[in-house]
Amino acid sequence: MPAQNVTTLPLKKRPGWPLCCAYLLILVFLSVARSFGQTTPHSPGWVVLPVDEYRTLHAKAYPVERDPEPPPVEATLTRVDYELRIDGELASGRASLTVDVLKDGWVRVPVPAGLLVREARLDGKLVSLVSDTSGKAGSQLSALLSHSGRAVLLLDIAIPVASSTGEESITLPSTASGVTRASVQLPRPGVDVRLTGGLLSEKSESAAESKWIAYGRGNEALAFAWHRKTEDHRATQPLRMRGSLTQLLGLGEDSTSINAEVNLEVTQGAARVARIEIPDKVTINQVLGAMVADWEVKANELSVTFLEVVEQSARFVVVGETRSPREGQIEIPLLRLLNTERENGGVAVEVLGAGEIKDLQSEGLDSADATDLGEMVSNRQSPSLAAFRFRTGDGKLTRSLSLNVARYTPQAVLMANVSEARYQVLVSSEGKTLVQARYAVRNNQRNFLKITLPPGATLWSASLGGKAVRPGQSPDGSLLLPLDKARAGEEAPEFAVEVVYLSRGAAWNDKGQFKLALPALDLPVSRTGLLVYHPPLFRVTPEPGAFRTEPYENPISSALNPPAKFSGGVGGTVAAVASPVAPLPPSPDMDSKDEQKSKRSQVATQALVDKFRADSLAGKRAGILPIRVAFPAFGPSLYLVSELTGENQAPSPGLSYQHEKKAGGK
Repeated sequence: MPAQNVTTLPLKKRPGWPLCCAYLLILVFLSVARSFGQTTPHSPGWVVLPVDEYRTLHAKAYPVERDPEPPPVEATLTRVDYELRIDGELASGRASLTVDVLKDGWVRVPVPAGLLVREARLDGKLVSLVSDTSGKAGSQLSALLSHSGRAVLLLDIAIPVASSTGEESITLPSTASGVTRASVQLPRPGVDVRLTGGLLSEKSESAAESKWIAYGRGNEALAFAWHRKTEDHRATQPLRMRGSLTQLLGLGEDSTSINAEVNLEVTQGAARVARIEIPDKVTINQVLGAMVADWEVKANELSVTFLEVVEQSARFVVVGETRSPREGQIEIPLLRLLNTERENGGVAVEVLGAGEIKDLQSEGLDSADATDLGEMVSNRQSPSLAAFRFRTGDGKLTRSLSLNVARYTPQAVLMANVSEARYQVLVSSEGKTLVQARYAVRNNQRNFLKITLPPGATLWSASLGGKAVRPGQSPDGSLLLPLDKARAGEEAPEFAVEVVYLSRGAAWNDKGQFKLALPALDLPVSRTGLLVYHPPLFRVTPEPGAFRTEPYENPISSALNPPAKFSGGVGGTVAAVASPVAPLPPSPDMDSKDEQKSKRSQVATQALVDKFRADSLAGKRAGILPIRVAFPAFGPSLYLVSELTGENQAPSPGLSYQHEKKAGGK
């Protein structure tokens, strides 16, 4: 609260109203001025801070200047330059060491080990070198420098020259410098130099001396090795060479292919071109080889130009062709090497296609085995091949070969076969027959398998290798199922083809005969197995014919055994997994309970069939795949076997049936 002053006036006289008003105004102005004086300036006081915060604020307000960190190294050897001159058994000269001193005070700079130092100077003044014996390799000379910055230390050095088997060399020690440069002068012309541990950047030679400039790696020794240059007179010597020519001819029905492998061996001089004599009517298509630059045929002569002069050996392959008769007497064209002292090799002739070599007439050739003519001939697996080796002699020895070729008409061979066929047949007394046909097929050429179903049969499902397929239809109404084909030269594996169909026939009476119609294939079938499930109220026996009764056996083919797993069903989701071993045929003698169970199963099966027909007729769409149907195997069974069914033949086993009155209590 602002302080108020109270003044007491003596009551001697009663002042007038003007004096009282003036006095009151003065009091009011003094009170207002005092209140403004108290609110405008800040009142003095204390601020309390923790010691840590105070130190932090003080450090920010008055930062302390820190001393710079010392360098990681005292000095660095930046560059080393050698200027050397070889004189006899000693190489002398100067080594310039560029040193960057980073530390104030005395610094030790090591001199490259192995140098014989005669004098050291720094800025024109002599520098003493001290020895450091702390190293493992012995004493190490070092120079002591006292000023920071860059300095160039000049060393007068000498290096011994080593001699060995006509070759001299010097070795400059490794250093820790980033750049190492060496200039070496040799007062001798006509020398070849070899550098190790660096790169030779310049090489010059005059009438009196040779000079080399090289750059080396700082952490690796730089070595110069030189020897007197030897002149190569191979280019001026006369050419002498030997050759080997192996020729393979394939006699086709329209043309004859020619493949020749040429190997040249130069014994004297250097070869730039190889020449081969080409017979008439032979066309050269290609010349292949790593050393081949170009080739040209002119006047029955093939000239092969090499990329560089051949001083040792060269190899190339010649590919050509010629026209020859299809059969009868044929003259074989033979290639020959020119300008060779000796020519060896051979020729091999094979008949392509159905044919064989009858009569042979040769001159200057000896019979040989195909393995004696190299890999190009030995790798051929032709049933009709004749091989000959060139007879030893000079290059002008006459050679000729003629033979008689007999051609045969190719016969049709079996390109596809059904190794095993398995049928499961469910027969009802109403005359309905459900058939599951599975075939183990081998194929290496056919695109489709033609299956002719019995008249009036309805296809339910089809699959290839366990996958549902949509078969096509031939003009005669047969089914066309696509087949897998094996690659050329590979054995055709077996795969499974399956179809399920329903057929209708006459209802069974108390006694009669029944012909079971099976599909006809356009491929021969080696073995057929037929498992027939018949109504339990009837006794069924096979009629004499192509089929005979045997105990049940699993399929022999691995494609059919074990049977594939089926998924999908009629009108919903129905799954059935066939066991690896098929169930044994049930006994014909069944009690009344089994008969009731079979009747209930027949009713359930008929309901599924009716539902499938209703759904399939209501929801047909183009392009959909057929469903997979699980075969309902129940009731007494009969297993029949047959072999060697011809193509386009439908097996039709005959069955006799008779109603058993005592079954079911009747």
